[in-house]
Amino acid sequence: MASPRATPSLLSPEHVLHSIASDLTRRFTGVFAAETVDRYVFESYTALARTSKITSHLPSLTERFARDRLTALAQSKGAAPHDVPEVLLVCVQNAGRSQMAAALLDHHAAGRVHVRSAGSTPSDALHPRAVEVMREIGIDLGSAFPKPLTDDVVRAADVVITMGCGDACPIYPGKRYEDWDLRDPADSTLEQARAVRDEIDTRVRHLLTEILPAPTPRS
Repeated sequence: MASPRATPSLLSPEHVLHSIASDLTRRFTGVFAAETVDRYVFESYTALARTSKITSHLPSLTERFARDRLTALAQSKGAAPHDVPEVLLVCVQNAGRSQMAAALLDHHAAGRVHVRSAGSTPSDALHPRAVEVMREIGIDLGSAFPKPLTDDVVRAADVVITMGCGDACPIYPGKRYEDWDLRDPADSTLEQARAVRDEIDTRVRHLLTEILPAPTPRS
């Protein structure tokens, strides 16, 4: 007689991930099959679990990461709106420069640009110095977390900004690529980290003037 099939505990990671996948399957009804969503959720969990030390937050981070990746995949396939420029910011650890740039770009763009960030070798947490110097100007990085670079977010981007991560980012035609040579705030004094922040702010403001249409003059 065959033994009964084991079912995951309601509190097990497997059960939680299947629940996340079910919710995202409903969200992406008509766009992706349940098997695709399920694979993205479990892949995203595994990728984050390799670096994250805060395991209690992994399910919520997994949901955010998988949802954003699926959105990017849908955009690259023309199955989701692509109404504003998509900008991807990539550094090595996704813990300092790219997170600061993403927050500043999101702040200045005020909804006119969609921003993602990633790391070629993501850290387990944001650099405290980056968090501190951003807090000084009223921008909270509390909800940000390091994420690995994935092909789907590169394909969805219109502009890809790299910061010291070499050739980790794949090159696709039709996209704008730039490399920003910036000091890593993790290796900086507080004053140096502030200088990095201010340089990123200048670069971000300039980028917006290039990727957004000029305001229409008032008659």
